[in-house]
Amino acid sequence: MLRGTRRLVPYTAADGVLYLVGRTDEILDALPVAATDQEAASARPPWRAAEHAASRTLLRALLREAGADLAAGPIAARPTGRPYLPDRPELGVSLSHSSGWVAAAVGTHCDVGIDVQLPSRVGDRMLRLCCSAEDAEALAAMPEDRRRREFAWIFSVQEACVKAVGQGFRGRPWNVPVALGQQAGEWEREPERVRWRAPRGRHPLPLSLAWTEHPVRDGGCSD
Repeated sequence: MLRGTRRLVPYTAADGVLYLVGRTDEILDALPVAATDQEAASARPPWRAAEHAASRTLLRALLREAGADLAAGPIAARPTGRPYLPDRPELGVSLSHSSGWVAAAVGTHCDVGIDVQLPSRVGDRMLRLCCSAEDAEALAAMPEDRRRREFAWIFSVQEACVKAVGQGFRGRPWNVPVALGQQAGEWEREPERVRWRAPRGRHPLPLSLAWTEHPVRDGGCSD
């Protein structure tokens, strides 16, 4: 979490998988925005421009603290929207934003996915789509605030997993099996296995990380 300082300490999700999360306004107040990121953000609507600049600023800060300073090097995006670093192909990166919060993750020699979710209203159809019948019933019976938060945890895992394999919503995140209250697990997706963690109790809102078990480029990334 960003706490009004330029020096950030990354969180560790697994060996070689690091991440940071913070509020958009706090990041932009505390950290300098690279000129290339500022220019790219200026072409977007104001609310999206702030998230764009803050997420990339947070990623650059994460890379500095991880010993992989990108300086003003490019942060590009593939046709699917997945970010990547042309100058550091051995690093997998992921970005996320949700209602004034942004998060960034980096994986050494593995692809990563990160997702932050501000809890919001969820209907019965979405519960049935993303959860087992038993969990959907349990969630439906919960008070509204708790139901929103518990579902946000589940969906943050599902989103992080499809991001780790280079897909967004088109990756059908609801197919990733996540049990109510589960904090770590695996998703078998041929030809690779994705591992994930949901660090409950560490952050003010639901956030999950996922990473590929087998190397995508060269080297490896293990739990």
